Amino acid sequence: MHDSTLRLSGRRLRGLLAQPNVLFGGVYGAVLASSMAAALTEYGETSRSDRLSHAAWLLFTAAASALAHGYAHVIAARGNQARLGLRGSLRVMVAEWPLLVAALPTVLMLFGAGTGWWKSEGIESVAFVFNIVLLFALGLSSARVARRTWRSSLGIGCVDALFGVIVVVANALIK
Repeated sequence: MHDSTLRLSGRRLRGLLAQPNVLFGGVYGAVLASSMAAALTEYGETSRSDRLSHAAWLLFTAAASALAHGYAHVIAARGNQARLGLRGSLRVMVAEWPLLVAALPTVLMLFGAGTGWWKSEGIESVAFVFNIVLLFALGLSSARVARRTWRSSLGIGCVDALFGVIVVVANALIK
C-alpha cells in the first residue's frame, strides 16, 4: 500500500509539473532570472550590497512579471466573453506562481552572495548554469509526460536549454 501511495503521489506531482502554466512560468522565470542577473551584473559590480540590491530587484521584477501575466490572462478571458468575477480573477493571477518560483533560486543565490554566505564574484555564472539546467529539466520532463522516448526527451531538453542560452545571450547583448 505504501508503494502505491508513493506512486500515486508521484503521478500527481508529475501531472502538476506538466501543466502548461507551470511549464510556461518555469521557462519564463528561468529566462527572466538569467537575463536579469546578466543585466544587473553587466558592469562587474560584485560588492555584497550590490548583490543584495540585485536580489531585491530580481524578486520585484519576477513578482511584477507574474502579476502582469495574470492580469493579461484576466483581460484575455474577458475578450472571450468569460465572466471570471473577483475570485476567478484572483485564481488566474495566483496561477502565475511558477514564474516566481522559478526565479527564486537565482534570487537566493544573489541574496547569499550579498550576505556573505558565498563568494559574490561570479555568482551570475552559477545562476546562469543553474537556470539552463532548469530549462533542460523542464524540456525533458514535458517531453516525458508527452510520452516521448528517453532519447527524444533528452534531445528536446538539450534544444530547450540551447534556446534558453540564445534568449539570455540576446537579452544581455540588447541591454
